[in-house]
Amino acid sequence: YNAVHNAAKPTWERLWGASPHTLIHASGAEVGLPDAQMGNSEVGHMHLGAGRIINQDFTRISDAVETGSFADNAVLGQAFEQAATSGNAVHLLGLASPGGVHSHDDQTVALIEMATAYGVSEICVHAFLDGRDTPPKSAAGSLQKLQMACSATGGVARIASLIGRYYAMDRNKSWDRVELAYRMLVDGEAQHVSPDALIALDEAYARGETDEFVTATVIENRRHTRSSIYDGDVVVFSNFRADRARQLTAALVDENFTGFSRARCPELGMFVSMTDYGEQFHVPIAFPPDALTHTFGEILAEHGLRQLRIAETEKYAHVTYFFNGGREAAFPGEDRTLIPSPRVATYDLQPEMNAEALTDALVEAIRSRDYGAIICNYANADMVGHTGNYEATVRCIEVLDECLARVVEACRDVGMELLVTADHGNAETMRTIATKTTRGDMHTAHTSNLVPLIYVGRPARLRDDGGLVDIAPTMLHLMGLPRPTEMTGRSLVELAATDADDVAIKASQAGADVT
Repeated sequence: YNAVHNAAKPTWERLWGASPHTLIHASGAEVGLPDAQMGNSEVGHMHLGAGRIINQDFTRISDAVETGSFADNAVLGQAFEQAATSGNAVHLLGLASPGGVHSHDDQTVALIEMATAYGVSEICVHAFLDGRDTPPKSAAGSLQKLQMACSATGGVARIASLIGRYYAMDRNKSWDRVELAYRMLVDGEAQHVSPDALIALDEAYARGETDEFVTATVIENRRHTRSSIYDGDVVVFSNFRADRARQLTAALVDENFTGFSRARCPELGMFVSMTDYGEQFHVPIAFPPDALTHTFGEILAEHGLRQLRIAETEKYAHVTYFFNGGREAAFPGEDRTLIPSPRVATYDLQPEMNAEALTDALVEAIRSRDYGAIICNYANADMVGHTGNYEATVRCIEVLDECLARVVEACRDVGMELLVTADHGNAETMRTIATKTTRGDMHTAHTSNLVPLIYVGRPARLRDDGGLVDIAPTMLHLMGLPRPTEMTGRSLVELAATDADDVAIKASQAGADVT
């Protein structure tokens, strides 16, 4: 069930056979994550653009939990102290998951323990279920862990609601989905009511729902009937990855929000985001970002070169905000093109997504010769791969191969060099491996496999044992631009002698130190 291997992809196979290629690291310590932790799109794009290993938010927060310094976080302490003093509830929103892509259960447990230590009288945990970066029916483990943490508080904390991430964590402006989550959190309106989180999960499975798609459920019993967010309450959004937290955050804190009509908008005592969700939100941040300087985009801007970032909606933030190291604003000379992703329930229903329109715009930009560099993301293999639909994922790979043929042709026609890679694995593993005691199940998560890199351009060879951090230095090398000292990655392209001499001349003219 390797959709990449099994798809008909003549363009890719021709390039792999005739062009310099290698496999590079995109997970674990090579991208600032714990060993063996699978990579993800946010982390991948940050490393593609930064050219150095960045200690990721997951790692920073997990280290704080492990060392005990988490309990000393000033922003969280202020929020919990305010709730304890006012007698208002604390609401913990976030993905209940051990996946480590958007959140981690250990960090939610640490929040429960910290709020309890501050004397908060009521803690409501609103669990968004995963099933995308984890197996489709694996939420019970997370809910059991959270229930144990709640039990240890002596009745102060409890799981107050459940909903799948499909609704609470949409990022494609499908506001009808987010509205269902909002109404559950604020108005207490839900399709279902259940006395216990694990019972609610079993009921969802009986309805044919998997974790990602569990419909809104409020947990109520004789002891606990209040679960909604009220005026004066404190909200902490525990997701450390921004892209899928932004829409729900906007609904909760933006006075000028227009995504849907809100019957009630509580005046919160405080709203805390675990990390920086974007400069549009004026909220306290528990773990603010470390400033990144001299990313790839900044270097091009310093040299007066135009650049283009282009992607479908699903990956637009990745080729802009994340690729620029968490910078929202474009650099001087940086153009951005957003191709709308299709409005479908799940992308296996339209595996081609909007790749054709994206390719049309990309090829036009290449042939214009207006740009020194173009950064493009095709979302299909990741977004369709996440559905677990093997046949649809094979189809999307075949569509991408057709698009790649057009891109390669355009690059060759205008003399533009091309690097083709991936920011993490996914579509190459669509089912888990069956054993003597277990059958292979649908696999919807990322993988920690190495990812391919192909160079199309001048005669060259690629070094082995590289990683995503080496892509920005490689691009700068090919462009004859200096690699800043902040970039610890290296160029993976070893050009043939005459071409290397040409690059050295360009670099010398740009004031570069070629090593």
